[in-house]
Amino acid sequence: MWNIRLPYEKLTRNDGINPDITLDGCTFSEKGIHLDVHQEGIDLVGDISFGKWLPLRSNIMGPFRLVPFMQCRHGVWSAWHTVDGSISINGREYIFDGGSGYVEGDRGYSFPSTYIWTQCILDSGSVMLSVADIPMGLFHFTGIIGFIIVDGVEYRIATYNGAKVVEIGDNSCTVRQGDMLLTVRLIRKNAYPLYAPVNGAMDRVIRESASCLAGYTFSVAGRTLLDIESNKASFEYEW
Repeated sequence: MWNIRLPYEKLTRNDGINPDITLDGCTFSEKGIHLDVHQEGIDLVGDISFGKWLPLRSNIMGPFRLVPFMQCRHGVWSAWHTVDGSISINGREYIFDGGSGYVEGDRGYSFPSTYIWTQCILDSGSVMLSVADIPMGLFHFTGIIGFIIVDGVEYRIATYNGAKVVEIGDNSCTVRQGDMLLTVRLIRKNAYPLYAPVNGAMDRVIRESASCLAGYTFSVAGRTLLDIESNKASFEYEW
């Protein structure tokens, strides 16, 4: 596993509405990804194409997107799309034809001090949950944003909809919102270092399991709609 740092000075982007960027010869857009990285110990080249993106019904931040001076803002660009293409790492080719993808992002000057985040691709949708300590002036609160798309239906779980943490700890978290109950748990981590901002400087190192085994259970009014263990998951946990 490699952690590749590219110079910020070589980043260009569009108008800021869409996540299209070019970074030192690599491009990331709604249509796909082009990679061309040559550094000590790694040659990374390839092209990945995306199918039509599946957006959420509305901004995942809800009314909090309008609150100024927040440390970090989350965006979900595509909850599911098809993926085709290949990537070569030091001459070894990885084929992604017939795959599934998900695109989200964060922007801000600091990462939350404590948080849990996870995402998992489903057959034609996905599940995502983020629970974090959010500073707001002199106060702090536990912020929740998440969604489940299963059987073509989007379920939104968020603080602004009344979601509360039932239990958090030991690499797992359970949240409740009305008659909806979601539990996520990290079963087998595969953590590698990832740089994150602290007051604008990329000085913090967090541990992200970008590909790991995790479990998800979701029910509505006592009826279980999702109960899986999947290796198509990502997980970060610092609580």
